[in-house]
Amino acid sequence: MLRSLKNLFLLPVIWLWLLVLCILLYVLSHLPRSFSGRYYHFLSRYWCGVFVRALDVDLRLVHKNLQPLPEQYILIANHPSALEDFGIPALFDIYPLAKEGVRNWIVLGRISDYAGTIYVKRGDAQSRHEALQSLVDAVKAGKNIVLFPEGGCKGRRIYEKFHTGAFDISLQTGVPILPVFLHYVDQETFEWTNQSLLLKLWQIFKSNKNLVNYYAYDAIKPDQFSDKKSFAKYTHSLYLEWQKDYLDD
Repeated sequence: MLRSLKNLFLLPVIWLWLLVLCILLYVLSHLPRSFSGRYYHFLSRYWCGVFVRALDVDLRLVHKNLQPLPEQYILIANHPSALEDFGIPALFDIYPLAKEGVRNWIVLGRISDYAGTIYVKRGDAQSRHEALQSLVDAVKAGKNIVLFPEGGCKGRRIYEKFHTGAFDISLQTGVPILPVFLHYVDQETFEWTNQSLLLKLWQIFKSNKNLVNYYAYDAIKPDQFSDKKSFAKYTHSLYLEWQKDYLDD
């Protein structure tokens, strides 16, 4: 949608409030780890929502689900952009998995670490195993988690396959998969390829087609599947169908 004059007047106020929240969260993150908890997780999610607004993105959660969303779930989504790292926590009460390098980001890395993000070195088999176990433990503790089964940011089109980690966790814990399809109206601008994060966020901010729809579908129960590969293949086929509905050829 075209950027309105009202938003242009509000944006400086939103950016100022975002700065205040950054300072608050950064200061709180220096407290002992025992002081972190749901309050900080809530504040970090609120910060994500303010950040999305500061980018002047019109983010909408669209319910395509026919059944109520489960109380606990493993959220999965396609990963075409950088915005979902902020947009998904803004809309869903989840704990994310991130690449190890995020922990070293100035301010943002410290905030995400203190908020309970789980990290993984993608090229390290031992790290991937430890991250998987941490995710299983988080789910068993009652937390919702989010994973991108494409295995990273693969562009605007659905990748050729899904990795099986999320589906393995679902089978181990009995917690259903909640599939969310991310649709950016300005696909070309929002797509994250080889740009730096700051450049991509700047491009998103400048977009005049700022409507973003996150489509939530019915949760998929793991008891329908005997193994993680068939579970992943079935879910991948759903995303290919949704791609036909929402993405341009």
